[in-house]
Amino acid sequence: MLPSTTLSVPECTDVPRHIAIIMDGNGRWATKRFLPRTAGHVRGVQAVRRVVEACGKKGVDYLTLFAFSSENWRRPADEVSLLMRLFIKTLQKEVDKLDDRGVKLRIVGDLSPFEPRLQDLIKLAEQRTEHNTGLNLTIAANYGGRWDILQAIKSLLQARPDLAVNPQSIDETLLSDFLCMAFAPEPDLFIRTGGEQRISNFLVWQLAYTELYFSDDFWPDFGAKELEAAFEWYRTRERRFGRTSDQIAKKP
Repeated sequence: MLPSTTLSVPECTDVPRHIAIIMDGNGRWATKRFLPRTAGHVRGVQAVRRVVEACGKKGVDYLTLFAFSSENWRRPADEVSLLMRLFIKTLQKEVDKLDDRGVKLRIVGDLSPFEPRLQDLIKLAEQRTEHNTGLNLTIAANYGGRWDILQAIKSLLQARPDLAVNPQSIDETLLSDFLCMAFAPEPDLFIRTGGEQRISNFLVWQLAYTELYFSDDFWPDFGAKELEAAFEWYRTRERRFGRTSDQIAKKP
């Protein structure tokens, strides 16, 4: 497990090492244009391509996208069905391109409710790109931050049943190893498009010291220019991690 920002101070660079994005506003983008909401989700896939390409060029190491939350099952059935079909189609169409670019793809979340065909495609996509050493692209699907913490606790206790009678031995490092994103550093920059200003149960544990950037742009309109604007804002932030400004100024 990589060090936690509550336990150690990570290196800060002009380009965020890890970016986490809530891709919000697809439906509203479509409604504003008198199109069905599903059209916005289709256009949103194009924005994913643009941002993946831009992150690769900028030297970002990790990009995590919130594609489908555990709460999104509450949406209209036809929209959920479209999202599932779009997920399948996108995996079938994009994996070769990701592999050619050296992108390593992971899908995190509770995948058990997905139909077997989609689960098989996810496994194949991960296997196809697991050797790549470029951008680490993670798609959070049927994911929730609270679910992630709960499943980590359950997995930890299954692996270490002795901790049930010795809970004082449980620390942050032990639990962190069982979180879905244990393979990645905590995000430096969080972006949410669409004008909303909340994290909506996304990476609840991991966003403890992440810089939060909110954009009014709908996700289908987001691209390299909008990403650079987020980077410019990020560079203005003083990342203290509990320290004072004076301590940072004195750092050699």
